[in-house]
Amino acid sequence: MKKACVVILLLCSITCLGKKMRWCTVSEPEQRKCAELAKALASVLPPAALAAFGRLSCVKAYGTSDCINKIRDNKADLVNLDAGEVYSAVKQFGLTTVAKEIYKDGGCILAVAVVRNDSTLEMRTLKGSRSCHSGARWTAGWSLPLGHLLSRNLLPWGEDEPLSQAVSGFFNASCVPGASAMAASLCSLCQGQRSYIRQKNFHCETSHSEPFYHNQGALRCLQSGAGDVAFVDHTALDSIGESEKDEFRLLCTDGTRAPLSSYSKCNLGRGPVGGVITRMNNRKIARKFLLAAQVAFGWRGKERQRFQLFESATYGGSDLLFKDTTDKLSVLMDDTDISQVLGLDYVALLKGLGHEGSSLEDSVVRWCCLSHAEQKKCEQWALSIKSDPLVCVKASSMSDCIEKIKKDEVDAVSLDATHAFIAGKCGLVPVVTEYYGEKCDLSGAGDHYESDELPPVYGLAVVRRTSKSLNFGSLGGRRSCHGHMYSPAGWVLPVRHTLSTEHNNSATCEPNKVYAEVFWKGCLPGGQGSLCKVCMGGTEEAATRRCTDNHNERYYGNMGALRCLVGDPSGKSFGDVAFMEHHNLETNIKRLNSSGWAAGWLTWDFELLCVDGNRAPLTDWKTCNLGAVPPNIVMTRPVLTARIYDLLMKSQETIVGHPNTGFHLFESEQYGESDLLFKDATKCLVQTSHKDYRAILGEEFYLQAESIFNCTHSNILQFCNQDVCSIF
Repeated sequence: MKKACVVILLLCSITCLGKKMRWCTVSEPEQRKCAELAKALASVLPPAALAAFGRLSCVKAYGTSDCINKIRDNKADLVNLDAGEVYSAVKQFGLTTVAKEIYKDGGCILAVAVVRNDSTLEMRTLKGSRSCHSGARWTAGWSLPLGHLLSRNLLPWGEDEPLSQAVSGFFNASCVPGASAMAASLCSLCQGQRSYIRQKNFHCETSHSEPFYHNQGALRCLQSGAGDVAFVDHTALDSIGESEKDEFRLLCTDGTRAPLSSYSKCNLGRGPVGGVITRMNNRKIARKFLLAAQVAFGWRGKERQRFQLFESATYGGSDLLFKDTTDKLSVLMDDTDISQVLGLDYVALLKGLGHEGSSLEDSVVRWCCLSHAEQKKCEQWALSIKSDPLVCVKASSMSDCIEKIKKDEVDAVSLDATHAFIAGKCGLVPVVTEYYGEKCDLSGAGDHYESDELPPVYGLAVVRRTSKSLNFGSLGGRRSCHGHMYSPAGWVLPVRHTLSTEHNNSATCEPNKVYAEVFWKGCLPGGQGSLCKVCMGGTEEAATRRCTDNHNERYYGNMGALRCLVGDPSGKSFGDVAFMEHHNLETNIKRLNSSGWAAGWLTWDFELLCVDGNRAPLTDWKTCNLGAVPPNIVMTRPVLTARIYDLLMKSQETIVGHPNTGFHLFESEQYGESDLLFKDATKCLVQTSHKDYRAILGEEFYLQAESIFNCTHSNILQFCNQDVCSIF
């Protein structure tokens, strides 16, 4: 009784406004279900409320794009759309999202590529095949599959070419409902009725009257033999009968195939679910209407025996009005931004795919710079190349760069191994990897290098030769220099070893805690407390507070850790041990003199601490080190890999071909620092966009980083993990 009263109160709050709600439908089955919903709503109202209530009416449209136009023109009020269409409705037509579907397994869908079991196709050999898509610009049927193909450089997309034309040239034939205005071949497989009368033409429309529309339609396209591969979301796989499931396989991103039940591991990415849209001035009444309908007819609705909101089989179709797999509707607040509804990654993907149309920004690459010195070098880089415009954007740290890339405020940056791990967890992908071999005599065309062998650098523990009492195991109470927060050599590797036998090193998954307990004080740029007390900050143009996580802190990075070890020019603020990388160490020692930082220091003045308790000269870094450090990786959002790669290869080709220009991409000395934008040890950049970031980092480092972050709080990972699947 109490729940029935709630339903009546909710419905009465709508009727008092005398507003008729008009739902836009795209097929006869959906029209029938909508009509039944209207009757059911009327039946649960008391006579007085029914007299005041404007019945739900159902407005027939020829497709979802027609629905969007009707809502914009105040000829309809509500429609439920795929997330890709939601974005277009909001950004291009000024509509708003009032609710989104939530499934039993969360608020996201997984895009999958389905083929017949006897097919020889895999993700790398899709070119020339026939494709079936749930809908144009749809999350699983368009955006995520194309985003994956673009990120792996499998789908060529010319700079001045519409994406639809690139897709049309990639597949031999397709059915992409909703793509009739894009390219003819994208509709060549569709089966809908053709007619010169607009209201009767359903060929290639986003309507259930197009047999190959929606997830079930795309699967029907595959099952009928019309297409070779179907791009759908994982919820559609349940519609395939148990006796038929073994006739199909999923294509995985690593080139393998898997049973349909393996969609959680074998998929093309995760994206947001659909949402209900309306006009801005209708959103409050629309929310009340949807809430009332759900309270009455949802899975836990009191009136569910009268009508089932999330069931469609009765009406001769599937996913009518809402997806049949919907568990509930999440009704959204007024101030919910589209990026909160769809997620930062997905919004950035849609912008990259041109869902907002082309703009000047589409031809510009925005590179992330960590400091004043990097900004200067980046600006010289921009002046030295003849390619697409390069813009240099300042950030406060590598973590800040990752956040800015995810927010679509910058496009790319070269990250150390730990930050590459974080970026991978945040949905960014590799473009190229820095190569530290002797020379770049690799297999490749011209200056476009590829290599399966990626030489690492090594982490070292360096001390002054005169500090005879220092060894691994006896570093307790000393002062430490760490390069920067999350640095592989300065933060990840040292904690693996026994720094002090007097202190408990059992919390090896919490480096900051270990270093704070072992060392009296130190400099870990980006850290806090005692681990910032040795830091110095910046001066002049690079003036900044002490312990900032970039080159503006004079003790930042490999050169900074060396400066920290010898102390500032006045002989103060120094550490006893420096954790750094082996590359350019001897050069950096020479630069202590030439830069005027500290006079008289020679390579002979320093020694390495070996993990077995011994010490060794700097030249023994191959046998006396803390472990291998994977190379830096340039990372970006998935859809931008080709553009970033093109910029880097043009830059590399220009610099190799014109060595007298005065600019060197892998040199930083003239800017007063080391390892700016890229490591100075880099010989060239090699293409690795065909590899997963985990494969580039290597299993040992990946697992170590994963174990550390399992129990170490990270603001950037927390930001990245604010996923649309768990927000609502």
